[in-house]
This record gives sequence, C-alpha cells and structure tokens, in this order.
Amino acid sequence: MTTDSSMPPNLENLGAAREPKPRERLQAARRLVIKLGTNVLSRDTGELAIGRVYSLIEEAVDAHRRGKEIILVSSGAISLGMDCLGLKERPETLSDKQACAAIGQIRLMAVYQQALDRFGIRAAQVLLTEEDFTNRRRYLNLRNTFLRLLQFKAIPIVNENDTVSTSEIETHLDDQDRSVVFGDNDMLSALVASKLGADLLIILSDVNGLYDADPDSHPEAKHIPLVEDLTPEIEQLAQDGSVRGRGGMRTKLQAAKVATRSGTMTLIALGSSPGILSRIFAGEEIGTLFLPKKPLSSRKRWIAFATSAAGKVRVNAGAREALVHRRASLLFAGVVALENSFDSGDIVSILDEHGQEFARGMVNCSRAEAQKFLGRKSAEISALSPDAPAPGEFIHRDNIVILE
Repeated sequence: MTTDSSMPPNLENLGAAREPKPRERLQAARRLVIKLGTNVLSRDTGELAIGRVYSLIEEAVDAHRRGKEIILVSSGAISLGMDCLGLKERPETLSDKQACAAIGQIRLMAVYQQALDRFGIRAAQVLLTEEDFTNRRRYLNLRNTFLRLLQFKAIPIVNENDTVSTSEIETHLDDQDRSVVFGDNDMLSALVASKLGADLLIILSDVNGLYDADPDSHPEAKHIPLVEDLTPEIEQLAQDGSVRGRGGMRTKLQAAKVATRSGTMTLIALGSSPGILSRIFAGEEIGTLFLPKKPLSSRKRWIAFATSAAGKVRVNAGAREALVHRRASLLFAGVVALENSFDSGDIVSILDEHGQEFARGMVNCSRAEAQKFLGRKSAEISALSPDAPAPGEFIHRDNIVILE
C-alpha cells in the first residue's frame, strides 16, 4: 500500500506530453472516500433500498479488487431506526433521535457486513465524534487506525456516533459560543478524505451534481459538469436539504471546499443512477467534478477544518491586508474586538471589519490576557506586561490559515 501523497504511477503513465484531463484523473485515483447519503440508501418510505445498496457495494468491491483503497462514509442510521420503529416523521427530541440511531446503526452495519462477506472482504465500523477531530492527539491517531485497516484490505464504514454525539443531530447546541466541526456526513466525509490524503471524494446524493438553478423548480436549469474554483458565486447556487437527510447542496459545497483545499478531487453525483460508481471509475462525464487546490499541510488542515473555533477575533483592514497578502503574524495592534471565551492554544475565527470570517488561527494567550493588549503596539505591551507575547504577537503566522 502506498501512503505518501505523490502522484499515482498510473496517472504518470498517461503521458508527459499533455496534462491529463479531469476525468482521466478520476480513473487514476487510488485512495477513495465514498459518501452514501440517506436518500441514496433509502426509499421515499424510509425503507432500505436493498438492491441499490448491494449494487453500490458490488461496484465498490470491483474497484477494491483493482487495487483501489475504499472508505465508505454512510448515512442512514436514524432513517433506518425510524423505519424500524414505524416513525414517518423525523423525531424532534434529542433522545428520540439518538434512540433511532442506536437501533438503525446496527441494522445498517449488518447490511454492509453481509454484503461484503459475500466477496470475502472485511468490513470495519468506525464511529466518530467531534472530539476525534478537535483533539489533536486523537486526530493524529485516527489516521493510523485508518491506514492499518487499509493495510488489512478492509473497507471501513464510517458514520458519526449519533448515539452519544450531538454535534450532527442536534441543531440547537447549549454552547453557542463554539462552532461545530461537522454538522452532517458530507463534512465528515471531507474531513476523513482530508486526513487520509485521499485522491478522490465521491459524494453520492439525490441530485446529479450542481446546477445553475434548482432543477426541481426550474426544468431549464443547466448542469455544471466542472468547477475549477469554488467561488462565492458558486456557493450561492446551493439548496437546502431533504426531510430525511440532513445535508443539502450547501453542505456538499462546504465539504467540497474542505476536500479540494486539502488536495482531494471531489465529485457530486446521483447515487440512484444505475452503475454510478463503475461509470465514474470509467471516466464518464457524470456529476459535478471539483478540482483540487495545492494542499495545506496536515497541521494547517487541522487548524482550518478539523477543530472547532472557540472564539472570534475581529481585526481592522490593515491587519487583514497583512494576513492575506503578506502572510504576516497577527499583532495585537490590529485587533479591534474579541468574542466568546478562549484559552491559549485554542483555535479562533478571524473576522474582518464586516464580521466575515477569512482566516483561522491558534492564539498565544487567553481572551482575558488578550483583552488588555487590544490595539496596543509592541512597545506599549512590553512596558505594560514584560511577560506578554513578544513582539506584540497574538497569533503567529505559522498558526494562521487563510480560508479564502
């Protein structure tokens, strides 16, 4: 198994005379994360679409046998639990949602295990919580676990541990000061792809990728097959999610942004389309493909995407200019306001004067300490407190990630 991030040999063999076309790059991808949405796995009634699920698994197995490493991120536990309990509408209370997840998850894994057993392939259940990403040590250990499973030629089946975790299924958190790392399995799949340095993230949904308008209400909407740069204009095309599923196009575009910033190609496609995975691996022009950017380092990916922001730091225009264009450290002189509580070593959102987040960073001191130094120059800070971060440095440039 290859664990480095170098270009796969089969991609190099496409020839040095020209750049490979985007769909050729799909064919060459070796490490794949495939996200299966609730609406792909279930019928409109909430029952499991057994034929479709087995077909998708068989296609994934075919790719696995050709040497591709497959990680499945599967939704559907709550929906299956609802079906088992005879519930037609999604529960509103947290305890009911978690009960549905507990009942549905075991049924969901039984399906995957039975299907993979037919092909002699090991299934591995990986249930994750937000803490597995926000805690740096657990975040690093997570990669080792996944890599060992892939060495064993297993196919990991990943889901959020909804029975104990509330970050995804509860929309109103008690602690509104701290942002949520992932609120759906779209983002979870992107974080897994980012952590593993996957070549390709495939998000199978109930729509064939991105359109310039909602295709349900606008029959003339045009399909967008390729997105080279995920601009704000592209993000505005997002739509809301469905009743049983939790994500929508908005969450899928957010996931695509995380994955592509981590160097991973991302494809959103219609999961109910016959032979969808085989057609993708064959290079067929299907779905919407998002091209990757130059990947951030592992540490900066963690700062930008994998850990929640404990607080917010508002800066002036001069500080924003210095951070974005000169890759400078953030000095106290450029900070105009602090929001929420945070401690030294926490990750914070960095906002411009209009309240728009444009960066994230790891602070050198707590909010209580930082509050004393706001707007002050280095010389003033040294005189005020000899033990203050020097030279007036609130966040070092190596610990800042520009999100734009």
